[in-house]
Amino acid sequence: MPASQTRPSPAPLLKPGETGVLFDGVCKLCNGWVRFLIRHDRQQRVRLAAVQSPEGQALLAWAGLPLDQFHTMAVIRDRHYWERSQAYFEVIAQLPARWHPVLLLRILPRTLLDWAYDRIALNRYRLFGKYDTCLLPDPDHERRFLKAPL
Repeated sequence: MPASQTRPSPAPLLKPGETGVLFDGVCKLCNGWVRFLIRHDRQQRVRLAAVQSPEGQALLAWAGLPLDQFHTMAVIRDRHYWERSQAYFEVIAQLPARWHPVLLLRILPRTLLDWAYDRIALNRYRLFGKYDTCLLPDPDHERRFLKAPL
């Protein structure tokens, strides 16, 4: 298993073994990533939550991550969470095997991978644009997004 942070209790809102992906809901690049995941994760192995949503905020709080300044994707499963390049690889590992050659990039030093990740993340609005508000999921994709129990 790649380097992850571990928490004493299981993540809220996720079933055991379920993978949650937290993304910036106003970032056009991040929303493109979400559309990619919905299209290619045919087994529906990942659940999604914008960091600005109540569900995203609950998961950020659980992981001890900032609730207002978010410059990385986070992936959460059970008692573990991953950030930056490691989160990206953790998601790719959940996709069909045809995407797994991307995992070969893990042979590069993590410091280099995170440096490249950070350059994109910190400039994502300038490079790709930003929405004024979080986009709502399409009705046929709504089940892919985490929802807090009522």
